[in-house]
Amino acid sequence: MEPSRLPAFLLGRVVKAAIVILAIVVCNFFLIHAAPGDPASIIAGQSGAADARFLAQLRAQFGLDQPLYVQLWLYLKGVLTLDLGFSHRQQMSVAALLWDRLPATLLLTGAAFVFALVIGVSMGALAARRVGTWSDSLITVLALAFYATPLFWVGLMLVLLFSVTLEWLPSFGMASVGVEMSGLAAVLDVGEHLILPGLTLGLFYVAVYARLTRATMLEVADQDFVKTARAKGVPEGRILRRHILRNALLPVITFAGIQAGQLIGGSILVETVFAWPGIGRLAFEALLARDYQVLMGVFFLTSVMVVLFNLITDLLYAIVDPRVEVSR
Repeated sequence: MEPSRLPAFLLGRVVKAAIVILAIVVCNFFLIHAAPGDPASIIAGQSGAADARFLAQLRAQFGLDQPLYVQLWLYLKGVLTLDLGFSHRQQMSVAALLWDRLPATLLLTGAAFVFALVIGVSMGALAARRVGTWSDSLITVLALAFYATPLFWVGLMLVLLFSVTLEWLPSFGMASVGVEMSGLAAVLDVGEHLILPGLTLGLFYVAVYARLTRATMLEVADQDFVKTARAKGVPEGRILRRHILRNALLPVITFAGIQAGQLIGGSILVETVFAWPGIGRLAFEALLARDYQVLMGVFFLTSVMVVLFNLITDLLYAIVDPRVEVSR
């Protein structure tokens, strides 16, 4: 794509992203309010007082006594100013709560994403280079096993093996409890706690990237420009790196950009299993407590991140592949 057309391309994607986020916010609002359960009753039950007068005061305090369209309008105005409401359970603003939990989720999903992309592409490239051999069959079987196994089962088995039986790695949390650390010791401690949840979340996507890389490399290997390079006597290693793998990575980049955003939502189960203090576990706790403001805040944040990653993917794809043109 021509550099002069890049700003128009980016502007069009940003406008579309804003429209998508607005639609998601409205849909999330109605879905949350359609769920059974009364937040005022939950709050009153936690405080030990559930008389009608106290319930009315709570509904007035949190705006639950207003018509639904008024609540929607107030929520939309708050979203535009990044005021996502107040959590009755945590007794703090939703924005501050999300900001406090977001780094843990980004660390977990980022580590899982890098691990899945590097290992998955490497396994796929090895399988494509040795297609039909025992190593290709082994990689295929492993990829199918990783893809078909539920995440929670993988997590529990890893905890049982490495934490309970071998006692090599911690089984829950983000840092050791009751131990004050700083500097390199604190980093290493967090790294030890990150291994099991990161591995659990990343194994599923390793299978996806391995299968996709293998399929695209085999497809590119049959193209005429690869046969021409071989006919000219280009070394096989250079053909694999410069001709086959480079072109086969374009679909992987597209899929990786989509999956990067979905990792945020997929971390809910893993964070719950490993008691990882991120927004995924926060969403699970908010669901049990009927904390609607926190749930809508989590959905809003994850939606923004998914749209943002898709936007970055579109931009990278347009830069990497010169054949991509700006759609009018």
